[in-house]
Amino acid sequence: MLSPQTARIRSFDVIPALPEPLAGLWDIAYNLWWSWHPEAIELFVRLDRKVWQEVNHNPVKMLGVVPQQTLDAFARDEGFLSSLARVQANLARHMGRTGWLQQSDKWPSGEFTIAYFCAEFGLTECLQIYSGGLGCLAGDHLKSAAELGLPFVAVGLLYRNGYFQQYLNADGWQQESQPNLDFATLPMRPVEGKDGRQVKVTVRLLDRDVTIAVWKVIVGSIQLYLLDTNLPENEEVDRHITDQLYGGDMEHRIRQEIVLGIGGMRALAAIGVKPDVYHMNEGHSAFLALERIRNLIAEHNMTFDEAREFCSAGNVFTTHTPVPAGIDHFPKDMVARYFRDYVSSLKLNEEGLLALGRENVFNPNEEFSMAILAIRTSTWCNGVSALHGVVSRSMWKNIWPGVPEPEVPITHVTNGVHARSWLSADLMYLLDRYLGGRWQSRPADHEVWKAIYEVPDEELWNVHQRRRQRLIVWARRKLREQLEARGTSHDRITQICDSLNPQAFTIGFARRFATYKRGTLILRDRDRLVKMLNDLDRPVQILVAGKSHPADGGGKDLIRQIVHFAREVHGGAKVVFLENYDIQLARYLVQGCDLWLNNPRRGMEASGTSGMKAAINGVPNCSVLDGWWDEACTTDVGWAIGRREIYANPDVADEMESQSLYDLLEREIIPLFYDRDAQGLPRKWIRVMKNSIAQLAPLFNTNRMVQEYTEKLYLPALGRSRKLAADNLQAAINLSHEKDDLRRHWHEVKVGDVKVTARTPLGVNDRIEIKAAVTLGGIKPEAVRVQAYTGQVDPDGTLLDGAAVDLSQSESLGDGKFLYAGTLSAANSGKHGFALRIIPGGELLDGIPVPGLIYWEQPGPLKKQPRVAPAETRG
Repeated sequence: MLSPQTARIRSFDVIPALPEPLAGLWDIAYNLWWSWHPEAIELFVRLDRKVWQEVNHNPVKMLGVVPQQTLDAFARDEGFLSSLARVQANLARHMGRTGWLQQSDKWPSGEFTIAYFCAEFGLTECLQIYSGGLGCLAGDHLKSAAELGLPFVAVGLLYRNGYFQQYLNADGWQQESQPNLDFATLPMRPVEGKDGRQVKVTVRLLDRDVTIAVWKVIVGSIQLYLLDTNLPENEEVDRHITDQLYGGDMEHRIRQEIVLGIGGMRALAAIGVKPDVYHMNEGHSAFLALERIRNLIAEHNMTFDEAREFCSAGNVFTTHTPVPAGIDHFPKDMVARYFRDYVSSLKLNEEGLLALGRENVFNPNEEFSMAILAIRTSTWCNGVSALHGVVSRSMWKNIWPGVPEPEVPITHVTNGVHARSWLSADLMYLLDRYLGGRWQSRPADHEVWKAIYEVPDEELWNVHQRRRQRLIVWARRKLREQLEARGTSHDRITQICDSLNPQAFTIGFARRFATYKRGTLILRDRDRLVKMLNDLDRPVQILVAGKSHPADGGGKDLIRQIVHFAREVHGGAKVVFLENYDIQLARYLVQGCDLWLNNPRRGMEASGTSGMKAAINGVPNCSVLDGWWDEACTTDVGWAIGRREIYANPDVADEMESQSLYDLLEREIIPLFYDRDAQGLPRKWIRVMKNSIAQLAPLFNTNRMVQEYTEKLYLPALGRSRKLAADNLQAAINLSHEKDDLRRHWHEVKVGDVKVTARTPLGVNDRIEIKAAVTLGGIKPEAVRVQAYTGQVDPDGTLLDGAAVDLSQSESLGDGKFLYAGTLSAANSGKHGFALRIIPGGELLDGIPVPGLIYWEQPGPLKKQPRVAPAETRG
């Protein structure tokens, strides 16, 4: 007999019957523009504040839950309808305005589109397809791109279970549950084709085709397309490809990344979007480069190298990982299996494909790295802070053997945060009063933010006091729910929750609980910490939040240690762990805490953005000089733990830096916070708050960041793509052949006799004349650049901080030999030196290094050449 579980079910969606005067609420609910506009959010709060909280701030679900009589009543409320009309008008202005780039002189001729691929997007708490910092950064990137009016689309995965929900058991050990997202009640819609059906594409996985449905989320003026494989036409294993973010084994992960990269490319084609620039935000989407190449080969009958030349010109790759272990690596046999039927369409063999993902193309034992695939198929690469740029160039320098580390073609664009998404509404209204609307329209303008100094101290402090009180009220409610779920007695719950003090100095620490972030560093000297926590005159409390990856036992143990320590502290809730860190919890913390703490091992955090969210709210940072804080920290905006020291022993580092943290808290930070004047105001602390806003808000926001991406990466990528597209891609074909020719003859290149003429002793700015006989063999002179790489020389003979000076071809010596000449000078005294080198120099190369093509003059048997730092194998 059939039952509801076995019978065929025909499903249909039911939507609320909005009265005609409220019809505009649909347009607002389905455009996440509302998530960074308090006046839009207030519309839904006014409908029913309690329901707004219960639906996790989801306006689409809310409109289906609010009783019809309530909607009918608001349809007759003139005040509400007036507010609705204003919000609709603001949204229409956003959608129709001319963007920053169009108004500038940088706008290129003709239309173009940028496609942004990422594995996660943190846009708002009700759309839980993000895990942490990478996703929130991607979400903020889209919001700023919308505000700046960039021609932008984005592609991601639609996770049916999102990222796991966290709760702790009675022992403090992290447990995970998997939510099941109801797509019908989320602010997104299926993408429909001309036939009215949802757009679907397929990818080949092993021996079968997998169907992918395409959904759309509107983010201001930008479309985010999300890919879903949970379809009845797919086999059961394939329906689960898009179930969890960062879940499953490596087999599951490679399927996800094929769907994201290759499936994402096919989805855009099916929709009719033809991007000119492709931005891979982390390596998860790097397979898109292979699909671009495959399409070009099919359309233009090109070779792989010819197609790669063109595709690379328009590809941008951003790495967020400072250690190789953090990069997705797949076993070579796994990659070979999944691309067995695909590789021939690239005009490659299996070995050629696998080499694309190896640091050393000649090492067949290397696993396949998605980051290296992205690097080898992108002309434009960047890290996400100045320090991370240095770390990334060091980490990937072997891809360009012989190239001095500073010249490794990986730049940096420091991350930011979307100010309007993270500022408290109270502070926004205060900024509107004293800064006007300029802080919203020009958030990267330093002059605009200087007006924060015109805000009276008492007004800024009152806003912050209200935010801290709101945080504590919310934390008490959340803590009560947590403790009830763990079976804690009613009296104990009341004692703990009531002891959270809305007036106490409150430290916030919230981030992913990976071991390198050292979530328990502040617990290292427990007696010293307890003394601070129990100080009756200057009370201190710490709010902690963060998830550990389900497979990271070390991270889970750090959480457990914090929970156990919290129980041991007498006097109630002095240290509190708040479960299930998400955007909503992050917003409460960065707005309401007094100090933001961060203490990773230096060099292990690429950037970090939670501290930026705190800083723009006037919450000072206390952090290790890593990531963004390494370039942001000054003595008047916050505090540095340590001074960039490098420790060989991690235990020594933990001991020294924990002591530095305690010293800062005891001697500087806590006394400064509690130093009040006759009006009860901490004037010096408020000054630090204002400095933090004035100096850091214009720098570390995503409007500045996206402008920088546009100027440093997107527009150059567009320009180079157009250059190589000339004459039906003939320029790209010619460049590929030019590189092939260079590789065939590079072994013939060498530097012969070198003559140096200089006055002795040499004075500052005196000129040195250089003449060098160079053998190029079968290479034409216009295809290379002969350079003197010059700089200071240290006592070990290493050339430091070098700079290249081109020598000019002065005459032909016959038989492929040429004489080059030029001059050098030194701007300061000391020991200087130079080394001669030859690099590719054709017009189409634009000075971009070519892996393996660099020649350094070899030292003779009786002379010693200065080494170029860092020392490495020369070409």
